[in-house]
Amino acid sequence: MTTVTVYCGSLRTVPESYLELARRVGEEIAARGWSLAWGGGRTSMMGAVAKAAREGGARTTGVIPRGLVDREVADAEADELLVVDTMRDRKALMEAHGDAFLALPGGIGTLEEMFEVWTSKVLAMHAKPVVVLDVDGHYRGLLSWLGELCERGFVSRFALDSLVVTDDVTAALDACAA
Repeated sequence: MTTVTVYCGSLRTVPESYLELARRVGEEIAARGWSLAWGGGRTSMMGAVAKAAREGGARTTGVIPRGLVDREVADAEADELLVVDTMRDRKALMEAHGDAFLALPGGIGTLEEMFEVWTSKVLAMHAKPVVVLDVDGHYRGLLSWLGELCERGFVSRFALDSLVVTDDVTAALDACAA
């Protein structure tokens, strides 16, 4: 069974369209008979993806640092909720649980998590897919900058090519299965 680790926004201020996107991803993970690993929160996009996945029959594993349990309102309905000491512990467990990694729109936490698993892939520390679901051009500026870094010799073409970027939910999850 494939487990997709999803990174996404956790702030309550995100637009409804992003909550709907997270729900669609959760529904599709469940429809494929897969499991979800995520940051363990029950609000915002985190909560939307987990709730939709569970409602569709997917197993959900949340990983949340002790200090964020109240702040992100830990999802007590998770099939498994792992409470860890640090963000580093969180990222390690989320990576260990995932067969693929999917970044939805998010902020600095999402970026930090995505960059770590992407860097590990480029360094051949794992061979799991790393996918960015770039709806509404959310990552347009970042991807443009990464292209410039490649042109300047700071990022290899191999690194850029190892990151799958799509604006379609089905294509993103298909890439997670690759």
